[in-house]
Amino acid sequence: MTAATHSTLFPRVPESADAVLDGLDPEQREVALAVNGPVCVLAGAGTGKTRAITHRIAYGVRAGILQPTTVLAVTFTNRAAGEMRGRLRQLGATGVQARTFHSAALRQLQYFWPKAVGGELPRLLERKVQLVAEAAARCGIRLDRNELRDATSEIEWAKVTQTVPADYPAAVAKTLRDVPRDPAELAQIYSTYEQLKRDRSVIDFEDVLLLTVGILQDRHDIADHVRRQYQHFVVDEYQDVSPLQQRLLDLWLGDRDDLCVVGDASQTIYSFTGATPEHLLNFRTRHPQATVVKLVRDYRSTPQVVHLANGLLSQAHGRAAEHRLELVSQRDKGPEPVYTEYQDEPAEAEGTARRIRDLIAAGVPAGEIAVLFRVNSQSEVYEQALADAGVPYQLRGAERFFDRAEVREAGVALRGAARAGGNDPLLDGADDLPAEVRAVLSTKGWTTTPPTGSGAARDRWESLAALVRLAEDFERAKPGATLSDLVAELDERAAAQHAPTVQGVTLASLHSAKGLEWDAVFLVGMTEGMMPIAYARTDEQVEEERRLLYVGVTRARFHLSLSWALSRSPGGRSSRRPTRFLNGLRPGSTALGTRGGAGGGGGIDRGTAAGRGTAGGGREDRPRRRGPVRCRVCGRTLTGAGEMKLMRCEDCPSDMDEGLYERLREWRAARAQETRQPAWCVFTDKTLMAIAEAAPDTESELVVIPGVGNRKLTRFGADVLAICAGRTVGDEDPGGGLDG
Repeated sequence: MTAATHSTLFPRVPESADAVLDGLDPEQREVALAVNGPVCVLAGAGTGKTRAITHRIAYGVRAGILQPTTVLAVTFTNRAAGEMRGRLRQLGATGVQARTFHSAALRQLQYFWPKAVGGELPRLLERKVQLVAEAAARCGIRLDRNELRDATSEIEWAKVTQTVPADYPAAVAKTLRDVPRDPAELAQIYSTYEQLKRDRSVIDFEDVLLLTVGILQDRHDIADHVRRQYQHFVVDEYQDVSPLQQRLLDLWLGDRDDLCVVGDASQTIYSFTGATPEHLLNFRTRHPQATVVKLVRDYRSTPQVVHLANGLLSQAHGRAAEHRLELVSQRDKGPEPVYTEYQDEPAEAEGTARRIRDLIAAGVPAGEIAVLFRVNSQSEVYEQALADAGVPYQLRGAERFFDRAEVREAGVALRGAARAGGNDPLLDGADDLPAEVRAVLSTKGWTTTPPTGSGAARDRWESLAALVRLAEDFERAKPGATLSDLVAELDERAAAQHAPTVQGVTLASLHSAKGLEWDAVFLVGMTEGMMPIAYARTDEQVEEERRLLYVGVTRARFHLSLSWALSRSPGGRSSRRPTRFLNGLRPGSTALGTRGGAGGGGGIDRGTAAGRGTAGGGREDRPRRRGPVRCRVCGRTLTGAGEMKLMRCEDCPSDMDEGLYERLREWRAARAQETRQPAWCVFTDKTLMAIAEAAPDTESELVVIPGVGNRKLTRFGADVLAICAGRTVGDEDPGGGLDG
């Protein structure tokens, strides 16, 4: 977090119901005033949908129209529910329940199970993979790790679409679903899995919804109890509801229609999990008297980003496309999206890392930059490139902030110091709140400079550093605040799961980026076969891929870069084509699917110039190695960035000199400490392993090892060659470099 954002992090609670409406645009205000349902809000990306619906709830509560305990707001992720709770708290609407579908259903199931069924609720199965594996084994079906994961996903899909094992093969045929095994085999595994659960008295997350639906259907007294409790419903991301979730919502409502739904059919990207936009698209049919409000004022992205987003949807087909929203940017003009073509994937990753480093040098915080890709397996080459460039990064999907052990420990320490007050000698000399927090957290591992490396120690430090930044912002927002005030704020944030930002470039899949936004977004790997993904075969599947790219584009506030590589590995055949979704949108292309002119014309950067060239020459200017990169042990063509760095398959035997590797690691640690930078900024582990395996004798042998190059040869070459030759690195050359 930065000082510039503290005013929005700690806003004042509105003094009245009318004050809740201040600052809303006309359409948002219309949503807020439509307190009684049915209401359908069609909200485009960046149009402030969460703001509109939370102000609607808050206005109703503050005006006395809604009783807070009778309102249930549901969404799909704990993060989104936490954000909603946090906003409602800031608007003075405490007591409103904001939960995920599963969380709300589980609370009801736990409460009503003894009355409806008797005894204790069966134990909730946290992870079903192990039980699915056992079910497959009992069926005599062998599954590898990937097949096991896919089989588990198929069971989840079947359950949320209310498909029983016997009907699963027919459902697959009807939906043209691409399944990992023969549908009959998967149905057998599914049936056996359900039997194992019954035998062991356990339930899974889908059962939570199914059992709640069953109880509400069979026990009218319990259904009436729930309907007396909850009388007003709000559903966020309504385009993502599954048939099972819609059935549960119908049972909560009964014959009432006090319902507000919010969604955007153009952001439907989870159909593989059972999500469908049909309920959103059919809302007006089911509720003819519904108030429908469209939010199209985009407050997130520049006109240039919005123009590309609208262009993507203008070429879309299908029912969702018929209901697309034409966004109108409310921001000042920004830079045009950058389109870059690279020769191969490592070049694309290096070019992306270089552009990111330039943005950071220009003042864009690392935490406001994201690299988004279609599948998680694409992350490795970008992790490597960012590490080589000395750019901090974080992979999306980590443990929630306030759930982390170091954050819980820090909270206990801060709470103890707050209770002790002036009697805690640890706080002697601390003249303000941030200084007190730094003093307390220094006992938990926080230091003024981060530790080297990118492992658990660095992750822990980043978490504690985020707490320090939060204290600094809290002090600026509320001068004179005490440590006790901060502890109370942390407790409320923990309850709302409103976590401060951990700094670092975000690496994430396009699916996991939904609901997030950054100042700068790099959409990488934009080639046919990856976008749309190769297994998107039907028109409907291809259109969902287009929507996925739309989601990626609309994550960017200001800077947007799209790139693709003509081949996967260095020297490979340049047979790839940029995604069809950019035809007619990127400079030099046409909407007919043909590629725009050759060379670097038409506004598209060539990767050699934009991503790899340097004014001073060096590694980037050398002719690239021709032909595929092959394993020097077994001869197989290498594709992964890590394998290409080692010049062998990960599984092939290594002839690495272990002693040399350890000497190189010790030298790297010393250099990192001298230069006050993470160890991987000197050389990554993979590069050190490659050096230890090759044991180069000359500069020419060292420079061709991936991860070295001219720049690092100049800085570290003399040291590395000395270590490889068994000599002690002298102190007379602290630069450790060659004149080059």
